[in-house]
Amino acid sequence: MKQVSVKKALQAWQGIQPISEKDRERLSRRFTIDYNYNSNHIEGNTLTYGQTEILLLFGKVVGEATVRDVQEMTASNVGLKMMTEEAKIKDMPLTQNFIRTLHQTLLREECGAGQYKTRPNSVITRYGDRFEYAAPEETAALMADLVTWYNSEEEAGRLSPIELAALFHYRYIRIHPFEDGNGRIARLMVNFILSRHGLPMIVVRSRKKQDYLEALHQADLIVGKVPSDGAHATINDIAPFVQYFQGIVANEIYHDYLFVTHKDENVWWYDGEMIEFRTPNYAKILRMMQTRPALTQEDMRDELGISLTAVRKLVGQLTEKNYVERNTKDGSWRVIITPSA
Repeated sequence: MKQVSVKKALQAWQGIQPISEKDRERLSRRFTIDYNYNSNHIEGNTLTYGQTEILLLFGKVVGEATVRDVQEMTASNVGLKMMTEEAKIKDMPLTQNFIRTLHQTLLREECGAGQYKTRPNSVITRYGDRFEYAAPEETAALMADLVTWYNSEEEAGRLSPIELAALFHYRYIRIHPFEDGNGRIARLMVNFILSRHGLPMIVVRSRKKQDYLEALHQADLIVGKVPSDGAHATINDIAPFVQYFQGIVANEIYHDYLFVTHKDENVWWYDGEMIEFRTPNYAKILRMMQTRPALTQEDMRDELGISLTAVRKLVGQLTEKNYVERNTKDGSWRVIITPSA
């Protein structure tokens, strides 16, 4: 799909308000899975999209999964709910305590949960050089500056909510106040700001991680390597990241609009992408699997009136793309991809 502008995406989204309660629930469910899967997958969580859905919606673990990955994903969802509720309180200023509590929720009982770092942290960039974040001794002061700046800038209204979210994200990342979990907190805070200003929340997709990191890197080249400079960057300083971020926001909002309005039996959604099947047999198989998880490929052959070889090919492609999963114990099907209608 061709990239749309933020203005066009917002106009399309606002033009269909208010949406039905059913569509609101469908969007919420889709966002919950997409957000938690992607934000944690970026940081190395190995749960599949299907495992994430079953865990968060039904509290079950299927297939092989480490205890850490399961606990991390569960805690992520609790943090998402906490952030969403906090964003509803429009007249309450942002505090460091909220950010630290959010971090404690994500990292649970791990050492350092909710506490600013006590050791220096850095990263080796994709270009092989070491990039240093704020030193432990300056972190508390820089975080105080960040929160004070945010509350003041939000009240002044000089920046749009999207610009405000992008700049907060960049400044926060340059501080990197915690020993672990900084990326996850940054993405939660972006959605805190967007939601606080009445905009749909967004997902930074794991499959586009390199674009995300490259946009931050391009801004770093302009701002420079001194952490305190990054922590006090201006909106003009980080133009490459703002442009990238606006593109994500526009794309995510427009896809929300399409998800609600584009009703077609052959159109389905998977991890933020609209999948339009060329033949109706795919959609027919998916709906059979939804209503009768125990059906066999022979059943599909008989109902579709096609050869067993053709059925196996269609099912194989759906499985290969992770649109469906099969229970290895009882052979039942689970449909992961979401219908548009």
